[in-house]
Amino acid sequence: MNYSIVLFDADETLFDFKRSERYAFEQTLIQYHLDQNLEHHLKIYQEINDGIWKEFEEGKITQKTLKVERFRRLAKALHADFNEEEFARSYMGHLGEASFLLEGSQELVESLYGQYRLGIITNGLTEVQTRRIRQSIIGKYFEEIVISEEIGVAKPDSRIFQYTLERFGHTDKAQVLMVGDNLSSDIRGGRDFGIATCWYNPSGLPNATSIHPNFEIRSLDELQTLLNS
Repeated sequence: MNYSIVLFDADETLFDFKRSERYAFEQTLIQYHLDQNLEHHLKIYQEINDGIWKEFEEGKITQKTLKVERFRRLAKALHADFNEEEFARSYMGHLGEASFLLEGSQELVESLYGQYRLGIITNGLTEVQTRRIRQSIIGKYFEEIVISEEIGVAKPDSRIFQYTLERFGHTDKAQVLMVGDNLSSDIRGGRDFGIATCWYNPSGLPNATSIHPNFEIRSLDELQTLLNS
């Protein structure tokens, strides 16, 4: 396949965000003496967080508001009395410390480095993603790392993809492949922008949407095989 640039989503594509999230949430609960029922609290938080990020992708809420609003909703759901802004700062501080890679991601990136120009596009918060991604063990392999909060535009908006290609100084969309685990942000965003997409679907989830990737892989090592075909 004649691709020269491979763009990756970060969390749950190369980075183990679930592990990072659990670590940061647990450390914050300990700090606030709320860790007696971690699993219950974590499940509620994940439901709130997933929902609020969907609101963000749909343009219903800003990232600035999101940072604190998710914890306001959490406090209400748990009937807990804490300062949402302070809780948010503590959580993001711990999350920035938690840079865990998914199995096989380091080997994949190292194998692609030098063969392709590599980039990351992430719908994340600058404070967190700079420490987790830019300063990670694989950060040095990426020519461009674009964080949505830094530029004020997020996936699936085509402008974040356009911005990324401009950073690369590249115009030929036919030579670009977007790899990500999220159909609504990574795959729809790449498709709408006019570049090829590869859905990383390790759990083999059914696709009941109208969003169809060009390719689908179940493991990261399949990407190397796909690119070499």
